Amino acid sequence: MRLYRIILPVPDIEAAQSFYDALLGLSGERVSPGRRYYDLGGVVLALYDPAADGDPLGEGWRHHENQYVYIAVDDLEAAFARAKKTGAAMLSERIESMPWGERLFYVRDPFGAPVCFVDAATLFTGSGAGARPAQIS
Repeated sequence: MRLYRIILPVPDIEAAQSFYDALLGLSGERVSPGRRYYDLGGVVLALYDPAADGDPLGEGWRHHENQYVYIAVDDLEAAFARAKKTGAAMLSERIESMPWGERLFYVRDPFGAPVCFVDAATLFTGSGAGARPAQIS
């Protein structure tokens, strides 16, 4: 079993594409009028605008303040610089070191979704069997 896709709802696929292309430093793939996919190491981050795909909104999309998407990167400083350049709402003034060893920073996209970037060399996946402990540098 493995996670292969996360859907991040957005109200404007064109604005989302522009922002995430710049933030991630990648050109995603448009797979439908309202979906853009980014391959992040075998897990797809799917931006999804239901209205652009002709889907009903139902009760609409709501972000919870702790509904973060976490993205591991090899160069955290470059990701931080890109985030600042995009004009993202910086929730972290600087790259932080957490007590469990991860180095990271937080931003909010133009639609209110929180995103966290973590230094791939410091990922902490829990303390259970098979967990990858954080490496403190």
